[in-house]
This record gives sequence, C-alpha cells and structure tokens, in this order.
Amino acid sequence: MPIWKEGEILTKYKRVLLKLSGEALQDSEEKSIFSAEILNNIAEAIKKMTNQGIEVAVVVGAGNIWRGKMAQTIGIEPATADYMGMLGTIINALALQSSLEKHNVDCRVLSAINVNEVAEPYIRRRALRHLEKKRVVIFAGGTGNPFFTTDTAAALRAKETNCDAILMAKNGTDGVLSADPKLDKTATLIEEITYREMLTKNLKVMDSTAVSLLQESTIEIRVFNINDLSNLQKVLDGEKVGTTIKKG
Repeated sequence: MPIWKEGEILTKYKRVLLKLSGEALQDSEEKSIFSAEILNNIAEAIKKMTNQGIEVAVVVGAGNIWRGKMAQTIGIEPATADYMGMLGTIINALALQSSLEKHNVDCRVLSAINVNEVAEPYIRRRALRHLEKKRVVIFAGGTGNPFFTTDTAAALRAKETNCDAILMAKNGTDGVLSADPKLDKTATLIEEITYREMLTKNLKVMDSTAVSLLQESTIEIRVFNINDLSNLQKVLDGEKVGTTIKKG
C-alpha cells in the first residue's frame, strides 16, 4: 500500500524504466501499427506516474513495425535486419512522445543511433539530468548495436540511469509462467523468482544477455499485463501483481 507523508503518496519505486513491446502499441482489429486509444491510455498512465513524483524512463520495442522473422523470409542479412528494428523503435518513441506531449508531459527522446533532426543523441549524463528535472526519457535505437534486443537495451539503460525497477508491460500475459501455455495447459503463474532461477529454468521472459546484466544488481523486474492499466498502479504501490524478478 502507498505511504502517506505530508499529503504526498510515496510509491515503492522512485525511478523506473517502463519496457513496452511494440506489439502493445498496435491496433490488432484495424491491423494498424498504432492504436490511438492504446497510445492515449499509456500516456495517461505515465502522466499519473510523474504526478506521483516517480521519475520515468521508457524503452519500446518495434515488433509492431519490424520483426526478425520477416528478414529471414525476405533474405535480409541479420545485422541489417537489426538496424531496421532499431529504426522502428525510433518511430515508436516519437509516436509515444507525441502522445505524452498532448497530455502536457515534458519528455525527451534519446537515441543510440544519431538522428539529430528528430531525437537527442543518447548521453548518459544528459539522460540523468532529464530524469532529475522530472522529464520522461524515451530511449530509442536499442543499444545502437546489432545482435542485442530491446530487452538488453532496457537492462543496460536501467543500470546506467540507476533505476529501482524495470516494469515489463506484456500484451495479454499476466506474468512469468512455469511453461509455455500453448504447449502445456497446466502452466501456472510464478509470483516471485530470482534471476539465477530464470536462467537455470530457461524461462523466456527476456533474453539471457539482459538477465545476465541484471542478476547481480538490486534492480527488480515486475512483469504484468498491460491490457489492464490498473495493474501499473498496483505494481507501483507494491501490490502483488504479475511476477517479481530479483536478485537471489
């Protein structure tokens, strides 16, 4: 539950990184890469977070625009395909920035790939300064290198900016499951697990590189279903929602 002090709500975390999949932004019914309603809802949720004094960073994927499997089908070599995905994350970051600004949320897009006309270059000290000024920082362009996923980018940026937690907003998934529900109908939700256990059990929540980066840190990962936006506030308040992943 939230803690009250001098009329202000203090949540469980002071600085968080919100990891959004590209698929979470798309309109499945209209088969469009963006849903205006979803973008609006996410912007409102982020605004509530900032109003509570939480410093917010965001990493967004590009699965609504480009996926590696498409490259294999077309015959595009892997490194080029990864750069195409990084460019997709910049498009998504700009869409989210526009939606946030409509809600009067001060935000900046920082890209690991130089696109100076539309985003600031990623510089760690600049990112920290923006967060200290209570601006939402959207990290785009992945890590700036091929062969690394946006999960790894999220882990890296969370460590670099001293985040307390990574909030992994999943589209239609309640958290970490004991098995793939498509293959095992008895799969159950795991409420709490360590990084080491995740690696040992090979649970596909995020890639092993990202998990390895985080396993000795104090950063928690909270995995929850973004389809119910109230889950986000419950996570911030410390309630048991979805799955908590932390150091053993």
